[in-house]
Amino acid sequence: MRLILITLLLLPATLLTRAQTPGEQAVLAPIHATFDAMARRDPVAFQQSLLPGGSMVLMRNGKPAQMTFADAAARIARPDNDRIEERIHDPVIHIDNDLAVVWAPFDFLVNGKVDHCGTDLFNLIRQDGKWIITAIADTAHPTCPAH
Repeated sequence: MRLILITLLLLPATLLTRAQTPGEQAVLAPIHATFDAMARRDPVAFQQSLLPGGSMVLMRNGKPAQMTFADAAARIARPDNDRIEERIHDPVIHIDNDLAVVWAPFDFLVNGKVDHCGTDLFNLIRQDGKWIITAIADTAHPTCPAH
């Protein structure tokens, strides 16, 4: 028994996280599609997985910065030579019929280096069999732990 406990303590945390179900993978799909579009700075693709009229609240230095998804799309479309990428890890996913919530730590990279990190919160609904994001909130910290 002691050997089993020691072995479990030595395993990387990633091996101990449970695999995502097909339903959870479906909920994560629009989030990854939105991040991919953001990295390409493609405002049309960015909005494809978002509910029209939805919004974002970005907590910065204890203050909320609010914007619509359309405003966020215009922001990512601005010409910029910086490569941006957002990565979530260890998501906690709750699904009830056509409603889902995803809470996930993230790293935001600029030109391949972590610029900031925090927690993303996504609210999603399933409409006509497809998951779409209705709202996003996040926090941001300049000092990020290594994973």
